[in-house]
Amino acid sequence: MSVQTITVVLSCVVAVLTAALLAVGAGCVARRDGASRPAAAVRAVQTFAGTLTVLAAVTGALASVLR
Repeated sequence: MSVQTITVVLSCVVAVLTAALLAVGAGCVARRDGASRPAAAVRAVQTFAGTLTVLAAVTGALASVLR
């Protein structure tokens, strides 16, 4: 396995973990703000999707630079 492949795989793992942590934080903040559980879950999912989209674009750019 090449260094570039390992870098891309690790970047993807970090991106998913970062998105998950931000989603949990957004859900907790929504619940503290008085949102119902379904509304907090929707906010968490939206945060996860948005973060993952941005980080996927950054990871794609990184992959193209490393090739």
